[in-house]
Amino acid sequence: MEPTVSDSTHFYEPRLGHGLPHDPFNAIVGPRPIGWISSRSAQGQLNLAPYSFFNAFNYVPPIVGFSSIGYKDTVRNIEQTGEFAWNLVTQPLVEAMNQSCAAVPPEVSEFDLAGLTPAPSRLIQVPRVAESPVSFECKLTQLIPLQTAAGETVPSWLVLGEVVAVHIDQRLLKDGIFDTAGADIVLRAGGPGDYFRIGPEQLFKLYRPR
Repeated sequence: MEPTVSDSTHFYEPRLGHGLPHDPFNAIVGPRPIGWISSRSAQGQLNLAPYSFFNAFNYVPPIVGFSSIGYKDTVRNIEQTGEFAWNLVTQPLVEAMNQSCAAVPPEVSEFDLAGLTPAPSRLIQVPRVAESPVSFECKLTQLIPLQTAAGETVPSWLVLGEVVAVHIDQRLLKDGIFDTAGADIVLRAGGPGDYFRIGPEQLFKLYRPR
């Protein structure tokens, strides 16, 4: 069915096209945490890349994951070594994060390209971004090729990893609680280049019913 517009609803089937100037899917499912993933190839070459589809999927043990549209250097590295690190993107790091998006050959390190410092991890061989206030050291748990409802393979890979170590800048711990509102976190939204910034003005509290 072709996209249809009524007074109150725009309807479309994604397989037939959305009929809009820009696909709204990313804007609707957003803003999203940025999967700023550092990895190392089996030969020792460093890679750093941001992924738009990233989130947490389990609490105990903590498991995070990201989806790569295409079999990119990051996925190959993680498949080879079984390790990766996630690094929090904050407002002071957005330009460096954007630089690490650049399409460069595998032998070019995005750490160098973006002027970032590789920091040694404790439990894995992949370095963290020293300038990032929070990093997770992760070990691969599953690498899953995605597929459609009909069972057809999609050229995208879901990478899931257990968080085995966490690094947090002490300044972001207020009475032992992580200060999300004060961390100046940047999130990816929709559109060709939309991002959001979290601050205290967005904070409100809502507790579960008892």
